[in-house]
Amino acid sequence: MKFSRQTALKFHFILDQLLPPLLRDARWFMSIPFRILYKDRAHVFLSFKEKAWAMTEEEFAQAYRDVEPVLMERDTDLTDEAIGAVLGEIVGGDVLEAGCGKGVLAGKLVERARVTATDIIICDEARQRASSATFLEANVEALPFPDCSFDTVVCTHTLEHVRDLGKSLSELRRLTRHKLVIVVPKQRPYRYTFDLHLHFFPYASSLLGAFGKPVGDARLREVGGDWLYTETLATEAERP
Repeated sequence: MKFSRQTALKFHFILDQLLPPLLRDARWFMSIPFRILYKDRAHVFLSFKEKAWAMTEEEFAQAYRDVEPVLMERDTDLTDEAIGAVLGEIVGGDVLEAGCGKGVLAGKLVERARVTATDIIICDEARQRASSATFLEANVEALPFPDCSFDTVVCTHTLEHVRDLGKSLSELRRLTRHKLVIVVPKQRPYRYTFDLHLHFFPYASSLLGAFGKPVGDARLREVGGDWLYTETLATEAERP
């Protein structure tokens, strides 16, 4: 299946905003489109939210491997508008992208900085798109770098997937020297969704409450159907 991010947003709008919640959360009803779209992998999506919390790290990663062949075929979940907004937030020469996916954003980041890119699974497409980046398979909940290692830390369409949101945010903040840039989808929570998302941020208050106290000046805005959240830390010259 191949859909652009813009097409996927329209599809989600119909299901999430117009379909009555009584049907949207009914397994008997949602099983129909899931089996049409995902065939023998439909059960992974239908049961993921309940099972994910008790999975081992390997089982969690395997769930993503299992659904990879039936996922919507698009190179990135970011719209062009969101990519431009993220690139406009980059400061400094050392950048970490936590959750690099297929490497579309990493391929653009390497044009302006030294890039380290991580994900629980690094695919060949990512390495090809950003051949000068340093790639490392790692979970965002436990990133193997010293404190304040990167001028800018970028994390897009990743935090909605993690199990421990607090730990993931702590890791991203721990590694940030000057600017933290996060993108998550603006999405309503439902029992069955066409993705492996565990966290949902339908409103600004949903995100701000989940993210907790920022470590720098925080800013939140909607860009291309997503939330773009940043924290800017004072440089050494600016600190009192």
